[in-house]
Amino acid sequence: MGYRILETDDIPAYLHERGHWADVTDIHVREVSDGNMNRVFLASNADGSHSLAVKQALPWVRVAGPSWPMSPERADAEARAYEQVARVAPDKIPVIHGYDADNYALVMEDMSDLEVLRTVLNEGASYGPDTSARIGEFVAQLAFATSDFGMASADRKALIAASVSPELCKITEDVVLSEPYIEHEHNHWLPELADLAASFRADARLRTEVADLRYTFMTSAQALLHGDLHTGSIMVGEREGAPVVRVFDPEFSFVGPIGYDLGLYWANVLVAEERARALGTLSDHGDQLRLSWAAFETEFRRLWSTRVDTFFDDAFLDRFLSRVWTDSVGYAGTEIVRRIIGFAHLTDLTTLPDPVPASRRALLLGRELIVRREELTSPEHVRALVREASLR
Repeated sequence: MGYRILETDDIPAYLHERGHWADVTDIHVREVSDGNMNRVFLASNADGSHSLAVKQALPWVRVAGPSWPMSPERADAEARAYEQVARVAPDKIPVIHGYDADNYALVMEDMSDLEVLRTVLNEGASYGPDTSARIGEFVAQLAFATSDFGMASADRKALIAASVSPELCKITEDVVLSEPYIEHEHNHWLPELADLAASFRADARLRTEVADLRYTFMTSAQALLHGDLHTGSIMVGEREGAPVVRVFDPEFSFVGPIGYDLGLYWANVLVAEERARALGTLSDHGDQLRLSWAAFETEFRRLWSTRVDTFFDDAFLDRFLSRVWTDSVGYAGTEIVRRIIGFAHLTDLTTLPDPVPASRRALLLGRELIVRREELTSPEHVRALVREASLR
């Protein structure tokens, strides 16, 4: 059977046919699509004892419709990413019950008892002690296991070949790593930020540094990445009294520079801090970059003792992690910039009563992270830069 776009009424029979649901008379389905790209349905029985989520990739960007075609094969990348993560960090992703490659549809754990991290933060809650550390561990575990340190050479080459995602990588290369710095129809911003948008386009140093990060993104095949790791792709909550962190939506997954995943998360952490500062609700926001990096570095160093190719020594590891740190800082800056004067903006800022001051601070911070990333060699240096930006 060929690819078909699923509708709400199709889900009961679909789940039954795929062997995921026995009694189709006891099933309630609702669409809960929220992201930019895909459709998501939740199915549950009357007493709530059984529930599943169905996520399908459409042949276009969901929020734009057929006017923006997009291959649904991105679901293949997501399924591959989940398969890789399930081997090394199964506690940090939803349980995947099956992938239907013909219809580009995943059947997975229902996470409606959890909340999207961005929503939690926007509502004024704190991160808690575990969230950023778990994200750092997640990046380390996936990155190490799919790097030349953690995989045999032949397996690595096969992974790289299978994970090539030219269409989705091109979106990142354009939307994140070039369009905000040129005249482009995708870009938009608050009128009060027009001066900064213009100055960024005219800033030769900034554009050169972004070009350097873009080239690294295009050519550095260090490890399999999530590819879109932000606070909107993380669910948090509690189950049986224990904190739960789940990373989802790795459809932009590809083999690239490890710092890109960390940088995207840090950008969202720093923007969330600007929101909290604007509202006077700062709590543990300032600790999150440090906590995530410490957890990443600790876990990566722990895994290092299991490396496949022992020619790489500990001195090389120090150098390698230093490069990952520097890349992460730079990519954090590019993500901040694109989220304010590029295509897709963040509700962290857009829902503020007056988004202008926080947006200006964040934009200027983003620029400094990009152009000064080589001199910002520790979390403490980044914190000093954030404090400097907060005084503007």
